[in-house]
Amino acid sequence: MNDQTNRAAPGVGFSMLAGIAAVLLTGLVFGASLWVLAAIVAATVIFLNRFLANTWAQCTVATRDGGDRELKVGQSLEFKVTVTNVSRIPVFWVLVEDLVPRWATIHTPPTLEIEGDRVAVLLLWPGQSSELNYTIRCNRRGYFQIGPTVLETGDLMGLYRRYRVGTTPQYLTVLPKMLEMSDYEIASRRPLGEIRMRDNVMEDPTRLRGIRRWEPGDPMRRVHWAATARTGVLHSKVYEPTSIAGATLVLDMHVATNPSQQEPIRTDLAITAAASIANSLHDQSQPFALISNGRDAADRIRTDGWVGDHRIRDQARQSATMLDKNDRLRPVVLDVGRGAVHLQQLRTTLARLERSDGMTMGELLAETESRISNETTLIAIFQKASPETLAMLIGFARRGKAVAAIINAYDINDYSAAAGPLIGANIPTFYLRDQDSIRDVCRQVNLRTA
Repeated sequence: MNDQTNRAAPGVGFSMLAGIAAVLLTGLVFGASLWVLAAIVAATVIFLNRFLANTWAQCTVATRDGGDRELKVGQSLEFKVTVTNVSRIPVFWVLVEDLVPRWATIHTPPTLEIEGDRVAVLLLWPGQSSELNYTIRCNRRGYFQIGPTVLETGDLMGLYRRYRVGTTPQYLTVLPKMLEMSDYEIASRRPLGEIRMRDNVMEDPTRLRGIRRWEPGDPMRRVHWAATARTGVLHSKVYEPTSIAGATLVLDMHVATNPSQQEPIRTDLAITAAASIANSLHDQSQPFALISNGRDAADRIRTDGWVGDHRIRDQARQSATMLDKNDRLRPVVLDVGRGAVHLQQLRTTLARLERSDGMTMGELLAETESRISNETTLIAIFQKASPETLAMLIGFARRGKAVAAIINAYDINDYSAAAGPLIGANIPTFYLRDQDSIRDVCRQVNLRTA
């Protein structure tokens, strides 16, 4: 916990001392005992109030229960901040506020719905502790800094104020939704032999490749009874390996192609679609990857946010919040992988993604082309596409990559404008209008190996 407090402005303190000195000097020169008494009383009151303000600021200690947490959309979490007076004198007032990002509370419904009081004015007797309890319900995905706690106290006459930032903050990751899908049909459309399959993950029982003599260990359901009856020898069916080769999800989060008037609905919809596709691939033991030009909210953590001499409350609040900007232009890349751990890592990454004004979609594709696996389908998810982006996607398709596009638009005209050039280049495009259409998008995709 940081013990930084502010000091009274040097000009104000000097003016008070100068005034007291002037009154005292006048009383001594002219023999006015009342003036001398007034100066002594004023000096006593000023120094006493300053002593109380300093003492109350130093003896008020705040502690927070709990640490960093990961929650799902719709879940709630209780927060508790304990404020204790560790001195032998009472603290007549201290204003306690646990900071919560303002932007997360302004929508309807709010991203973070707060139940209870996170601001309170407390009277603390010697050794007394008081608790600040409230609950946050998470209505949308995201990465949020809860806290630290800002303490304000001062003297009884309002001559001094002390601001202090106590309790280190805790960080809340709200994971995006993952919709369950009954099937997933995004696969690589490539001639046989273009990809050397490292392993046959599974066999497709609907695609019979041939028959062979039965071998010990073959299940009975594989027996080809017609060939067995004709030859008198047991024969087994041989199936084609599955043609699904996983996906590399390319998610556009640039501010120019994700307008503010549609936020946070459209970007949350795109992230839900990406998480649902990855979850479906995971269920089928298929590989998946993620590439995005968005900003990782964890990069905005202010490591020195609560260090400083805070002279006013707004400065204390501002210095304790997360950074609003991040100038780094590094893309967010999660390489191809499988398994529950990889899925959780992708889901956490999606939870922290925010819009950025760094790389455009076209620049992102050019920057990360070498990291896009040739053995997976490139699935681009975007709202609007610039001519450069369309040219990059069409170029990938012409160079033999499997490319599909999911266009995240509410207006059918916006979808048509972006889908036209892609359809002309034989790139499958799919219309993501709302959350209910996520399942339909994946059912309609049919990119099986030629």
